[in-house]
Amino acid sequence: MNKRFRLTQDGIDELKAELAALVAERGDIAERIKTAREFGDLSENAEYQSARQEQEKNEARTAEIEHILQNVELITAPKGDSKVQLGSKVKLQNAEGKTKEFQVVGTVEADPLEGKISDESPLGVAVLGKKENDEVEIKTPAETATYKIVDIS
Repeated sequence: MNKRFRLTQDGIDELKAELAALVAERGDIAERIKTAREFGDLSENAEYQSARQEQEKNEARTAEIEHILQNVELITAPKGDSKVQLGSKVKLQNAEGKTKEFQVVGTVEADPLEGKISDESPLGVAVLGKKENDEVEIKTPAETATYKIVDIS
């Protein structure tokens, strides 16, 4: 049984764009391999080895993205449910009044620097299923912090 990859439409679009770029790059890599092959002895040809490694990396990532897209499950925006679920945008507030905003997404799409938190991360697990005004306790290696959910969209 194949694993299902849960992604938002934005995540699917990003993967499709990356896949298109990788496919477009194949011709350039093949040309570099052809040019490097003309230099002679392949066992000591750094340009050839480098181009082959780049081709392998490109093909591996292409296969990975194709696999994800073939087994994708679309995360749709929650409708009318007041609980945090996949796709929800959540705003948390700590006791000092500082707020944090993020969206709960699947693991493939997670990017904390972009405000996308995995549903399997400690923060994602802590907020899933909670409602507005619920308090959540988030444990990190450095500390345990308590936040209040002030908005779910």
